[in-house]
Amino acid sequence: MQPILDIRNLNKTYAGGFVALREVSLTIERGEILALLGPNGAGKTTLINIVCGIVSPTGGTVLVNGHDIIKEYRATRSIIGLVPQELPVETFETVWNTASFSRGLFGKASNPEHIEKVLRSLSLWDKKDARIIDLSGGMKRRVLIAKALAHEPELLFLDEPTAGVDVELRQDMWNVVRELRESGVTVILTTHYIEEAEQMADRVGVINHGEIILVQDKNSLMLELGKKQLFLCLNEPLGEIPPQLSQYGLELNANGSELVFTYDSQQERTGITSLLGELDNAGIAFHDLNTSQSSLEEIFVDLVHRPR
Repeated sequence: MQPILDIRNLNKTYAGGFVALREVSLTIERGEILALLGPNGAGKTTLINIVCGIVSPTGGTVLVNGHDIIKEYRATRSIIGLVPQELPVETFETVWNTASFSRGLFGKASNPEHIEKVLRSLSLWDKKDARIIDLSGGMKRRVLIAKALAHEPELLFLDEPTAGVDVELRQDMWNVVRELRESGVTVILTTHYIEEAEQMADRVGVINHGEIILVQDKNSLMLELGKKQLFLCLNEPLGEIPPQLSQYGLELNANGSELVFTYDSQQERTGITSLLGELDNAGIAFHDLNTSQSSLEEIFVDLVHRPR
């Protein structure tokens, strides 16, 4: 089955000479959720805007469901829904009219049942006759999603969809995105809330300085790059790590009251058993221990700060 989105060697250089994208290649399969992560200015929004036909590429090709975004732009735009960062909604128009008008822009016949379904799924039904100007920021962002879904897209871009939204609304939006995926919609989201990617995404892509650093299954990424650490709470503080323990690369925390051992959980032998034996031989006792796994946020920070 052909991918819903196939990007090959995409480049974008703006008139002033700024290179926003460098040889970006990315393939998105149907029905997945991809979280595209990157610092400000990394190229996330430029990439989305090119696929959506808002910005012209300098080079490369983009196929949406097999259609070229330049040669077959009408076909590709009818497949795509976009929820931008900004809130460019018609401030004096009603929620119902805004969503209905957006559907008509894509040449779709009137379908009140679909518009109602979308508004209900976004908890906007009781606001259908309200003017946009009278809505809260969170509700306005929901209206943006309703507009993007009005023409029944197969591929949905969410550019910072929960920016400025309170925790409760954020959780509601996550549920909506999951329901969309279950209905067959492919979702690509950019976010500064790393827990959003950690909770929702099937795969994670990292972009920095206009280049795709990595695209990988989220769970395998966290296993492969995530560090596992063992924390030992000592009975007596240590001033320094004894020489016989130097091979373990230990760290001292909490004024010498905690030993930290970093290990690879993928290895058959983690070294924990031999470490505990060496601690006993050295007369170092502990009263508590626990482990922790690196979060996706820690992995992301490490990736974007690696030397280029």
